[in-house]
Amino acid sequence: MERENPLIEMKGISKKFGKVEALKGVNFTINYDEVAGLVGDNGAGKSTLIKILSGIYQQDEGKIYKEGREVTFLSRKDSMNLGIETIYQDAALVDQMSVLRNMFLGREITFPFGFLDKRSMGKKCLEVLNKSIGIAGIKSPDQVVGQLSGGQKQAVATARAIYFKTKILLLDEPTSALSIKESQKILDYVQQLKEEGISSVFVTHNLYHVYPVSDRFVVLSHGRKIKDVRKRDTSIEELSKIIVSS
Repeated sequence: MERENPLIEMKGISKKFGKVEALKGVNFTINYDEVAGLVGDNGAGKSTLIKILSGIYQQDEGKIYKEGREVTFLSRKDSMNLGIETIYQDAALVDQMSVLRNMFLGREITFPFGFLDKRSMGKKCLEVLNKSIGIAGIKSPDQVVGQLSGGQKQAVATARAIYFKTKILLLDEPTSALSIKESQKILDYVQQLKEEGISSVFVTHNLYHVYPVSDRFVVLSHGRKIKDVRKRDTSIEELSKIIVSS
């Protein structure tokens, strides 16, 4: 079914941190039922663009549209309310809290009088971790996140995003702390999400992780977009040359 507008459209996005121009007039779209690979070397502006879409940063210039309607993200909650879930490269978890509390932080399941329904949350937490992600070593929702490995923490962050998924999943270097086997599970799930009608943006500097699952690639370099190309019209070798030479 042909739609009039893209799912998300970012137009002329610019962002400065002091004298540093992190983004310079970037146009970026997320289409329905696709995986978009947002690639480029370290410092290209990838994470800054995602954090604007996540409500962590606000752009200095430019506009954002969701399904043709202009929207404003002043906080992460604004982004989540519009159906956007984000997995950050640093996992963005609270080390002192349990897996369960981290997964449902700010969106806890409660009984009618406001008491936490820990049993329901624990059951759903383990179900997502075991069936969807399948990372070894997380056996109880009561485990403290600070005692987990980097890969296990990323699994918790991924499970949280998967459970609350709606229309768009943003993955900022999601496989950076994972083993080859763990990374493959994340990639498989991104593909499964697309089949369920969930669009994803996979942010990475590792083309070998993102290439198999992406439909389109957007290359950033020094805060500017230098390439926007469908997978069928490029190759991993061409993308590598563009990134290295930019």
